[in-house]
Amino acid sequence: MVKHIILWTLRPELSAEEKNNIKAGIKEGLEALVGVVPGLVEAKVHTEGRLDSSTADIMLDSTLTDGGALKAYAVHPAHVEVAEKKVRPFVAQRVCLDFEV
Repeated sequence: MVKHIILWTLRPELSAEEKNNIKAGIKEGLEALVGVVPGLVEAKVHTEGRLDSSTADIMLDSTLTDGGALKAYAVHPAHVEVAEKKVRPFVAQRVCLDFEV
């Protein structure tokens, strides 16, 4: 199994209301990919409960079957669509950690 963890920081010029709507869209879009993208076992997007000590706004915690599934996920049309429409236009910074479990 492979863990694929992403932390995003949203663009600072976005209002609190815009950020809440964007977070909801990212959560809905990425979590819906389970069962659509082969090898994607689990996807949880954390948008609530963020403490003031945090330096990121959103976290994706996902599990894939193996490294090949991770590579396929990156280019899968459904994932690319979510990334292009719901994530990338609104993100100032992205940090990724992939590891085997």
